[in-house]
Amino acid sequence: MSGTGGGDKASATTKTPADFLKSIRGRPVVVKLNSGVDYRGILACLDGYMNIAMEQTEEYVNGQLKNKYGDAFIRGNNVLYISTSKRTLADGA
Repeated sequence: MSGTGGGDKASATTKTPADFLKSIRGRPVVVKLNSGVDYRGILACLDGYMNIAMEQTEEYVNGQLKNKYGDAFIRGNNVLYISTSKRTLADGA
């Protein structure tokens, strides 16, 4: 039980995954699929099932740009992870 006091302190300073996802809406992200394909674009919205809507989306296969889409919708069960982009799309991310 001695760990509960430390846990309270950690929860006050630690962001949850939900906090992270809320904070990146409207920002450039990289979405990696289970197939290995990356989608880079602006995160428009997502739901509790990790279904994702993106804008200004680019599809990368093996690191090579394959397609550009205005809007893209990705079903959540295909998502391996979501990461914030280090560079903006204007910088050539």
